[in-house]
Amino acid sequence: MFILKKILSPLLLPVTLGLLISFIGLFFLLATKQTRAGKILISAGLLLMLLLSYGFVSDRVIKPLEYRYKPYDIQLTNELLKSQNQFPLKFVVVLGAGHVSDPSLPITSQISDESLVRLIEGIIVHRKNKASKLVLSGGIVFDSISEAEMMARVAEELGVGRHDIILEGDSKDTKDEAYFIKRIVKDDPFVLVTSAYHMPRAVAMLRKLGLDPFPAPTRHYVKRRTGDPHDYFPWAKNLNKAEAAFHEYFGMMWAKLRGQI
Repeated sequence: MFILKKILSPLLLPVTLGLLISFIGLFFLLATKQTRAGKILISAGLLLMLLLSYGFVSDRVIKPLEYRYKPYDIQLTNELLKSQNQFPLKFVVVLGAGHVSDPSLPITSQISDESLVRLIEGIIVHRKNKASKLVLSGGIVFDSISEAEMMARVAEELGVGRHDIILEGDSKDTKDEAYFIKRIVKDDPFVLVTSAYHMPRAVAMLRKLGLDPFPAPTRHYVKRRTGDPHDYFPWAKNLNKAEAAFHEYFGMMWAKLRGQI
């Protein structure tokens, strides 16, 4: 089921979906008498990709996910923990987002940009909570080294001691991560670090298991506009935003169908 999900999910993302619709239209146009249907499908596929390549469209698609939770505030967190007699914070959990182990490259090139930003945010929060342990989550999927181990190696290069790191290297997806994180943190409060657009699904899955993390969203796609000329032209980076959003919305739908949130 996991491999099947990984194979089928890209078919629902904007670029693949737009091209698929267009090529089906091309087939109708060239190989059948349904030329009108072919023209409509080709136009629909191209229009989908064109619209989502504009920032004002892709931003509106992903913003409801990214701004569900505010940035981490250590003062508010500590006040709440003290009121519950649970101070100090014990765990800062960072969810992985992919890597490719290649010893010929610098270690920062072996970890995905998204994982790197999550990890840096996690280290910042960990250092603000001096009594905490840094829990790095992510198992072996298509690589011989777990995501957790790769993030740990980068964390060590950034000055985090191995004695302050706990590895969760058995999970393959967010559902697994929630289950294995619960086994580590038990009933203790913790900060959850992941990409802003991914935070709603991750929090929902953890709450389904009875946990209530303090969100620390990072790597926001949607930022205050500064008049960048790219805002007025189609741009591949805007398609990246849309793909991230589509992936999450479909992931949330799948999780609801499976009773995971």
